[in-house]
Amino acid sequence: MTDQPPPRVTATDAARALLDEIRRDHPDILFHQSGGCCDGSAPMCYPVADFRVGAHDVHLGAVAGVPVYISAPQFEAWRHTQLIIDAIPGRGGMFSLDNGRERRFLARARVFTEAERATLDAAEPPPRPET
Repeated sequence: MTDQPPPRVTATDAARALLDEIRRDHPDILFHQSGGCCDGSAPMCYPVADFRVGAHDVHLGAVAGVPVYISAPQFEAWRHTQLIIDAIPGRGGMFSLDNGRERRFLARARVFTEAERATLDAAEPPPRPET
């Protein structure tokens, strides 16, 4: 057992490969996971300069050097799970950088174990953006 909390977000090899492709065109990107209406709850990938992280968004961590944020209400609903960003065949979200690449990002989740939850609860809460 370790005292280190588990990462709140990870990515599959398929997602990392798609990120590598996107970064060739857009080197400075971020993910935002919301419960939005337009593209459901798909993790959306944006150029950093084109997306303003909200004051109530939560920074979950990073995958392949790409920061991942989640809306505060979604974080509260999913705080007991590890977000796993995957990539599957299909059309990406209308505003997301995976659009037009015939692969799209997909959010999967794994429920933290009781021991993992205790370690996370004892750690500092995830940071919120500076306001």
